[in-house]
Amino acid sequence: MSKTTAPKAAPAVQQDAHSSKRLLRKAEPYVWIAPSVILMAVFILIPIITVFRMALNDVSKTGNLKGFNNFANFTKVLKASAFSMVLKNTLVWTIAVVVLSTVLGFILALILNNKFRGRKIARAIVVFPWATTLVIQASAWGFIINTDYGTLNTLLMKLHIISQPINWTPTPEAYFAWEIACGIFVTIPFVTFCVLSGLQSIDTSYYEAATVDGATYWQKLFKITLPLVKSSLTVSTVLNIIYVFNSFPIIWTMTKGDPANRTDTLVTYLYKLAFYNGRQGEAAAVSVIGFLILLVCASVYMVYTLRKGDADV
Repeated sequence: MSKTTAPKAAPAVQQDAHSSKRLLRKAEPYVWIAPSVILMAVFILIPIITVFRMALNDVSKTGNLKGFNNFANFTKVLKASAFSMVLKNTLVWTIAVVVLSTVLGFILALILNNKFRGRKIARAIVVFPWATTLVIQASAWGFIINTDYGTLNTLLMKLHIISQPINWTPTPEAYFAWEIACGIFVTIPFVTFCVLSGLQSIDTSYYEAATVDGATYWQKLFKITLPLVKSSLTVSTVLNIIYVFNSFPIIWTMTKGDPANRTDTLVTYLYKLAFYNGRQGEAAAVSVIGFLILLVCASVYMVYTLRKGDADV
């Protein structure tokens, strides 16, 4: 009588189950990030592609594409008399706000990193401009420097520093300088807290060892503090370049880029092209030019910073 052998399918089933679990574990991260990727595609990638298409085509006032135009939009933008002035304004605005806010924010972070009475209140005061909307900030600055009823003239007259109101904005350049001052004021808190987070992550033993070795304050600053907060400064600077370059509310609220585009930046200029003049193709071309400038600047800064960091190591 022959013995019947039991089926050996169970191990195969278990192996398939293990394989399925491994696949699920590998797929799990992608499932979690899928909503973010979809949102980025819908709200970032698709608009970018649309703008590039508009920049390369004739576009009706309703936004319909009429066909490829051999880069005519870029040619019109680059030949426009106002474009070179607007581009210069954008570079001056971005460099001035980013550089000065970074320097002042770094100094303020060093102060707030020390222990003193009322430090929490001081930090709350510093973050207040950042927590307020840019439209409110710009409106407040416009009210402060107003010649007729501005609080700056009122305060100086009450202190008997001046005898009559001063016109703080006699030229478009002067008004643009006040816009830069407003931009610096509202950007300092972001830099301050980025640097402050880096400062608080530094182990105090480094400073204690340097003190024992007889290092001065400035030696500690340049040999310990700056190298160890470099990553925080890099992140804040790159984000600031992008944020300030694309800043719209301050300039639009204070001057709307007037008179005659003298205080316009690329974002306010393209807004006028698109929604005031109905030249959406040219506005898209300006947007693409701004995107490429930002991409190059951010890439160069990141590569330079990383290479310098590797060289220091």
